[in-house]
Amino acid sequence: MSKENNATKKQLGSIPISILDLATVSEGSTPADSFRNTLDLAQHAESWGYNRYWVAEHHNMKPIASSATSVILSHIAARTSKIRLGSGGIMLPNHAPLVIAEQFGTLESLYPNRIDLGLGRAPGTDQLTARAVRRDRTTEFPEQVNELLGYFNPAKYAPNNPVKANPGEGLNIPVWLLGSSDYSASLAAQLGLPFSFAGHFSPSYTFPAIQAYRENFRPSEILKEPYVMMGMNLTAADTHEEAKFLFSSTEQHFLGLVRGNPVHIQPARDMNTVWSEREREAVYQSISGSIVGSPQTVKGQLKKFIDNAQIDEIMLTSYIFNHEDRLKSYEIISEFINQN
Repeated sequence: MSKENNATKKQLGSIPISILDLATVSEGSTPADSFRNTLDLAQHAESWGYNRYWVAEHHNMKPIASSATSVILSHIAARTSKIRLGSGGIMLPNHAPLVIAEQFGTLESLYPNRIDLGLGRAPGTDQLTARAVRRDRTTEFPEQVNELLGYFNPAKYAPNNPVKANPGEGLNIPVWLLGSSDYSASLAAQLGLPFSFAGHFSPSYTFPAIQAYRENFRPSEILKEPYVMMGMNLTAADTHEEAKFLFSSTEQHFLGLVRGNPVHIQPARDMNTVWSEREREAVYQSISGSIVGSPQTVKGQLKKFIDNAQIDEIMLTSYIFNHEDRLKSYEIISEFINQN
C-alpha cells in the first residue's frame, strides 16, 4: 500500500486529536488569568484523552501571553502526568539553537518521553519586535535546524562541534517543523522530520504543502514514514447559533491582525457592525477552514476534512472569550476521540 493510500484510510475516532494553546488573554483579564486557564485546559485535555498539548511562541501581541514558551510548558508538565507537551512552535530565528537545545533538554530530563519540539521559521511577531528579540538574523533557517539537531545527535549532524548541549545531547526529543506554505514542508521532507501545517491561519496552502511533504519525504533515523499534523480553528457549542456567536471572538482576533492592531479576545453579537466587507474577506482568507457548530455539525466537518486530506493527526486551537465555553468546546470534540 502506498503512503498516500495509507493516509486516506484515517477516520475520525482513530486519528489522534491534539490542542494548540496561545494562552489567549480575554478582554478584562490578565496574562496570569490566561496561565491558570491554560493549565486547567491542559489537565482537562489529559483526562479527555487528547494526544498532545502544544504552546505557541508569540511576542508583542496583547491577546497572546505565550511568549516564554518553555516556561509555560514546564508549569503544565509539573501538574500533568501523561499528555505529550510541546512547542507549536518555538520560532527558531529568535533564538540561539544551543539555548533551545538546553531548554528542551532540561524539559525532557525533568519529564521524560513527554516533550515535543516544534520549530517555526517566522518571528512570531512584527519585524520591529523581531529585531528586539534577536538582532542577528543572518543565519538561514535550514542551517539553524541542522545546528539544533546537531546538539541532540552530534555523531550524525555535528561530529566536529566542540560545543555540547548539557542537558540535551543524546536525548530522544521529537523535532517537528511547522509551516504555512510548502517551504518548511519541503525541508521537513528532506530531513525526514514530522510536519505540522498551520491550517488555522493559512488554509489555502494546505493541500500543496501536504503534497510537497509526502512526495519528497526521505526516511530517516527519526521517522520512517511521513507524518502530517494539521492545525485547525475550533468553536463547538450545544447549538450552531451559540457556536457562531462564540466564533466571533476568532473573527475579531483575526480582524485585529488585518488592521495591525491586535485586540484582547472578545465576541460580538453582529460582526457586520464591526468590519467592512473587504475586511471580512481578508479575515476569511485566514480562517476559512475553521470547524464551527453544534456537536453533529463539527463531527461532520471533521469527517469531511479527514476524508479529503492526507493527514495523520489534527491539532485544534480556539480563541473563545469565556474559559468555560472553551472547555465545553474541547469536551464536545473529546467525544470523538478513540471511537471505532
